[in-house]
Amino acid sequence: MKIQVAESAGFCFGVDRAVSMTEQALAGENGCWSLGELIHNRDVVEKFRSMGLRVAQTAEDVPAGASVIIRSHGVSRAEMETLKAKNCRIVDATCPKVSRIHRIVERAGAAGRQVVVFGEPDHPEVQGICGWCQGAVVVRSMEQFTAWAQAGGIDENAPLTVVFQTTSNKEISEQTINLLKKVYTNAELFATICDATSIRQNEARQLAASCDAVVVAGGRHSANSIHLAEICRESCGRVLFVENADELDVQALTGCASVGVTAGASTPSWIIKEVVSKMNEPEILKEEPVVEEAPEAEEVPVEEAPAAVEEAPAAEEAAPAAEEAPAAEEAPAENAEKSFDQMLEDSIRTIHNGDTVTGTVAAIGSTEITIDLPTKHSGYISVSEFTNDKPGVDINDLVKVGDEIQASVVRVNDVEGTVQLSKRRLDAAKSWTDVEASYEDGTVLEGKVSEENKGGVVINLKGIRVFIPASQTGLGRDVPMSELVGKTVRFRITEVNRARKRVVGSIRSVTARERREKAEKVWAEIENGKVYQGTVKSMTSYGAFVDIGGVDGMVHVSEISWERIRKPEDVLSVGQEVEVYVINFDPEKRKISLGYRKAEDNPWLKFTSAYKTGDVANVKIVKLMPFGAFAEVVPGVDGLIHISQIANRRIGKPDEVLTVGQEVDAKITAIDEEKQKISLSIRALLEPEPAPARRREVVEPEPEDDEPEGDALVYEVSATGEATGVAPEADEVPEE
Repeated sequence: MKIQVAESAGFCFGVDRAVSMTEQALAGENGCWSLGELIHNRDVVEKFRSMGLRVAQTAEDVPAGASVIIRSHGVSRAEMETLKAKNCRIVDATCPKVSRIHRIVERAGAAGRQVVVFGEPDHPEVQGICGWCQGAVVVRSMEQFTAWAQAGGIDENAPLTVVFQTTSNKEISEQTINLLKKVYTNAELFATICDATSIRQNEARQLAASCDAVVVAGGRHSANSIHLAEICRESCGRVLFVENADELDVQALTGCASVGVTAGASTPSWIIKEVVSKMNEPEILKEEPVVEEAPEAEEVPVEEAPAAVEEAPAAEEAAPAAEEAPAAEEAPAENAEKSFDQMLEDSIRTIHNGDTVTGTVAAIGSTEITIDLPTKHSGYISVSEFTNDKPGVDINDLVKVGDEIQASVVRVNDVEGTVQLSKRRLDAAKSWTDVEASYEDGTVLEGKVSEENKGGVVINLKGIRVFIPASQTGLGRDVPMSELVGKTVRFRITEVNRARKRVVGSIRSVTARERREKAEKVWAEIENGKVYQGTVKSMTSYGAFVDIGGVDGMVHVSEISWERIRKPEDVLSVGQEVEVYVINFDPEKRKISLGYRKAEDNPWLKFTSAYKTGDVANVKIVKLMPFGAFAEVVPGVDGLIHISQIANRRIGKPDEVLTVGQEVDAKITAIDEEKQKISLSIRALLEPEPAPARRREVVEPEPEDDEPEGDALVYEVSATGEATGVAPEADEVPEE
């Protein structure tokens, strides 16, 4: 079988330029952003994602000051201005041909002309074009344009400016221009289809006309790849449209003497090589393949249209309308005969253990699945050999009667005409190829931890056991590895030994890299007062450490709560999601001080809004000191009751009158706003105490009898006026 590869297959100039600029940007930056996926190829997009390229859907999603790559499709003027307002570093990889269209429609819009874009309305290139003018109309075909013009009443003198999506079909666009020139006299018509696109389409047309089959490699959402497949189907009845080699069904090329290969502008060369390499499968080749480059297509120059296109040629010289492409099943009779001959050959072909076969599901039982094969054999797959999923999965949820599946031949019984198949083994073989490719590319993968093993954990990746050593799990020494079981983790392959069926991976390398990227982002954007959502990582006696996205900051115990707490655990717990704010930071020492307590919860503000000097408050005694007592006025705010203000009499210690926990009324006698101190007084609310006891003379009444008079006695008198005893003992009265 001869394989012809189109010379123009693969990246066009614009895409190749964008990819190169992205690689350079990622090499010099610690992560970049792109507006939308860089190109319409998921393999390339995934590769760049693993290199640190993040995708934002709109300019608003891009962080301020970030590096942004403008893909080859271009963006609108509004998005470009938004990025500039955010002080983003812009790497403009817009295809020069697309930039030319932007300038055309911008001038047309400024001149008040009606802009019409022929292309796909949802395509990012078309959306970007419309963003450089006001009121642009997008149509897919001349029929849509005519319907729009009639509905809007556009007359033949309307000032129209018409452009085309760069990946549009050149032949159809030329027909459209010829038709428009006949009707509209004040129209600017620009043939803005990329030269590379027209050359690629011409080569695809020649391949389709000269080959038995054509393989088109390209993204499902790539407009130019879709157009290539449509062009090939016009001349060839066997066209396979695949994104990569994994999607190529080599059995579909059986019996072809020559196969053409082309690819869209977003398809890298390595995918084309893999597609060609897969066609070397012995199942479809009888001899060594001959890979040739397709003859160079005649270059069809596309001249830039002037401000107004010259007068159209006569009607009879206009290009005929494009005929509808014949359906794939309407292949020439010769191809049909070859297919029949091939089917006959397949029916008597002998298959061997290890072969890969394709069949159709004929019946689904409780223990096995019956497969119709294009041979004399009847195939069956046991449920256990169909999938790597856990036991208990309903097989009817995975496959339906009529589905076409590929499987590996396990055992052939020619006597009974049966073949034992295994889809699981085939999937595992493909998985090994994917694992080896991931190891070479350093791709970040996702998988669920299935079990804890001696010295590590195991991840089941498409039927392959990936061992993660304990040192590469990223867990702390005191954290059991069972914590990871059942969780989906991101990891990278670090070792592959297919002969020993050994695959080793690392979770730690991925998390470390992601943490570094997040940390750099935090340090680039940090400022005092900025609020972060974080996770409590650990705690000490003096505070808690919180992860705010790749960087740990410390919340001092005094910043955790406005209330009096003994330790951080009184409020926080490890693993708790918290909202914190930056109090201070030191980029050189890489230290960040965080706050957790909220300003609106400040108890001093609550106190000052509820009380003023002279007010009476019911307070709670919280601490006794030799010089007085501290009382809680509101939660978090204490006042001092000096010992002289506890009672209306002299006391030696506060505990003679007060006890901790006792509630009393006290008068607020002073408020120090600056030092946030309060003076309280219980004495101010008490009745004045009688004067202290004094010594006074008590004159004894004269005796009623003839007792001789003597000196008066002096008594000790209490505060209530009661005599408590004789003061100095009275002298005896001397006798006359």
